[in-house]
Amino acid sequence: MNLTPALIGALPKIALHDHLDGGLRAETVLELSRELGLEVPGVDTGADGRDAGADGRDAVADGRDAGADVDDAGVSAPQAVADWFQAAADSGSLPAYLSTFDRTLAVMQTAPQLRRIAREFVEDMVADSVVYAETRWAPHQHTGAGLTLDEAVQAVQDGLDEGVAAAEQDGRRIVVGQLLCYLRHLEPTDDLVEIALARRDTGVLGLDLAGPEAGFPASRFRAQFEKARASGLRVTIHAGEADAPSSIADALECGAERIGHGVRLLEDIVGDDLGPVAARVHREQICLEVCPSSNLQTGAAADFPSHAAGPLHARGFALALSSDNRLMSRTSTSREMTLVAQTFDWTLEDLQQVVLCGLENGFAPAEQRQALRDEVVLPAYRAAALGGEAPRSEALGGEALSEETQSEETQSE
Repeated sequence: MNLTPALIGALPKIALHDHLDGGLRAETVLELSRELGLEVPGVDTGADGRDAGADGRDAVADGRDAGADVDDAGVSAPQAVADWFQAAADSGSLPAYLSTFDRTLAVMQTAPQLRRIAREFVEDMVADSVVYAETRWAPHQHTGAGLTLDEAVQAVQDGLDEGVAAAEQDGRRIVVGQLLCYLRHLEPTDDLVEIALARRDTGVLGLDLAGPEAGFPASRFRAQFEKARASGLRVTIHAGEADAPSSIADALECGAERIGHGVRLLEDIVGDDLGPVAARVHREQICLEVCPSSNLQTGAAADFPSHAAGPLHARGFALALSSDNRLMSRTSTSREMTLVAQTFDWTLEDLQQVVLCGLENGFAPAEQRQALRDEVVLPAYRAAALGGEAPRSEALGGEALSEETQSEETQSE
């Protein structure tokens, strides 16, 4: 079976690793930046990030009129914003990649802004046929305009709830929750644990640790994660992206049930021999939340053929594919799955295995995930296997795709 972008795009998917502040629509960044009187990246700055008025120039950078919706080269303002984020994120290092988030965080400081962006997150997941999604974000970065941590979390939950309700009204099915992120370079505090405990029955699914990895060990937050696990909270930790396999070991010792990225685990595998960290991850089937495109941008992988997703999956590691930061990587979960499937010659069965792995390792209540598995995911993959189609069932909404539609290349690389 030819796993075309259209076929993969129609199949139900799981998104375990998607950052709220890395998935804004370019149009939203443009609109909110203008409302706030902020410099619009890619419109008021050139592709290299310089002020459009620098070097004696007027408000033009690389041919773009800072105030126009379309520049002289026919590039729309939202496209210019998208171009800027993708180019700036192609940095080759995680710290440089993370610096692009200053631009999105600037427009995520009030309750209406957070609510809108969270609602659009759900809308975009639904449009990508994602039926289970966890969005992660760091509330400590959203208090600049006076919001308390709890008010920020509530605003995001309001937006997620609005998005889910709208999807249900449209006949689409999706389960969504939020993960609250600690940041490695900040001081450990108990506040996020307390908020997550108070809200674990109203949308908060667990905790994460994100931010610059090298030089900021997860063990600094051991007390917070031990408290969380002791209270039944779920934990995932970014590790093994910008640091060695020892960082993964550190995360596991802090109680991580899943590992964000984890692609440098390959450094602990020589031939057929698994080192101690790789052996534990394999033995315990700890889910690796793999996001290939962002790994290329941060320098964790040179290109898709050399990415860890292929060999890790072939060796039987538990793997789930996600998009990480859709704005910075100009991607989607469907695109990530398509690129990996085409690069490593995966079959429909491989895709199903990865999707079911993500669903099995989700942090939402088991009964919700089991219902999605039995009523949405498995029927869709069975239908695709039998007829070469991925019908949009009543659970997903819409009509089945025709073979002609499936064969169209709807995703760009």
